Amino acid sequence: MRTEPRHRADYLGLREALGDRLLPVLVAAMSFLAALAMAGALASATLAARWQQDATAQLTIQVPQPQAPSADGKTPRLAAVLAALQAMPDVASPQEMSPQSVSALISPWLGADPAALGLALPGVISAHWTGATPPDALGPALAKLSPGTLVQTGALWAGRVAALTTSLQGCAAAVLIIVALVAAAVVAVATRSGLAQRRETVTLIYALGALDGDIAARFAARITLLTFAGAAAGAVLALPVLAWLAALAAPFAGPAQIADSYNLPPALLIALPGLPVVAAGIGWGTAQLTVRGWLRNLP
Repeated sequence: MRTEPRHRADYLGLREALGDRLLPVLVAAMSFLAALAMAGALASATLAARWQQDATAQLTIQVPQPQAPSADGKTPRLAAVLAALQAMPDVASPQEMSPQSVSALISPWLGADPAALGLALPGVISAHWTGATPPDALGPALAKLSPGTLVQTGALWAGRVAALTTSLQGCAAAVLIIVALVAAAVVAVATRSGLAQRRETVTLIYALGALDGDIAARFAARITLLTFAGAAAGAVLALPVLAWLAALAAPFAGPAQIADSYNLPPALLIALPGLPVVAAGIGWGTAQLTVRGWLRNLP
């Protein structure tokens, strides 16, 4: 009684033609780069969201002639504005900045001692906006108490952070596309090399009636195995590097991010296992196209 072999027979000798060294190493290197690109895109998005929220919530109120009487004529302008901010439910932690702090802020433009120029420095109050809508009505309300009062938010910086994030994500997407194209090219070269080494065998069985799909399936199965193994190794090797980079960036992400697994964004931990699957898909598709195209060009 004949028994079937446990492993599928390698009639084409692909284990020798498509070795298990060079191709997996190249795919592992590209998987490593792809993991870094994905981490950069996700980390920049996470940091930008946090920075945008903090920047938008920051308020800076400038009160000209802070010691002049306010609109009610009873209290100085700075005190009246500060009291009004403390009474507003959507304004948190309003604090008057000391003259020394104000001088330190404007010293890059006016020198180390702006008061020596004889300029009347405005009073400055810092606060946080906790409302669900933008503080558009805050400026006119405070101007009624102290004419000329300016309310500035971090919307400008938030917009710049958003633009920077978009640029970084675009660069990461470009890197991923380039890595995928290079991986496909490497697989195509490896497949054609295997076809060249087994040309006589492949030509013979093709002349005997073997279908294109059967031959392509043999090559694609071997390539899929090698690319999956290489990409899995690259993703595993990228983990300690990503953890180290995330630990360096943890102070910028805030306390909530420090407790995450390996200091990595959860989305990245979900995306990393998908790298070998994507690499295997690229390997399978490229091998199929390469073998079928090679067979069609046979005389």
